[in-house]
Amino acid sequence: MTPREAFARMQDHWLTGTEHGLMADDVVVETPFGQTKRVEGGETFTRIAREGRAALPVTFTECSTIAIHDTTDPEVIVVEYELAATVNATGEQHSAQFIGVLTVRDSKIVHWREYQDTAKITALLAS
Repeated sequence: MTPREAFARMQDHWLTGTEHGLMADDVVVETPFGQTKRVEGGETFTRIAREGRAALPVTFTECSTIAIHDTTDPEVIVVEYELAATVNATGEQHSAQFIGVLTVRDSKIVHWREYQDTAKITALLAS
C-alpha cells in the first residue's frame, strides 16, 4: 500500500468508522497542537481514537483533499485536507482544515503527524 492509498483509507475510516488495519504495531501518532501530543503503539492509538471520537458531539460527513505533496522519500507524503462535520444537537455544518505528514512502510502506517486548526475546533466544540 502506498502512502496515497493509506490516506484514502484513513479518509474512509474517518467517515465510516470502518477499521482497515492500517496502523503498524509500533506506529507513532503526533498532534503537536492537539490535546494528546504523542501516542505510541497501534492498540493504544486505536483505543484513544475510539474514545475520543465517541465523545465528539459531531458526525463527520466529508473529507476533501486539498493537496497531496510527494516528498523525496517514496514512503512519505504531506497532505492538506478539510474535514466537515454536522453538529449532532443542532444540525449545523462546520469544517476545519488540517495538514498531515504520513509515512507508510510495508503497507502499514508507521508515522502520522497532524497539524490541526485547534482554535476553530475549540470554538466549535465550545458552542
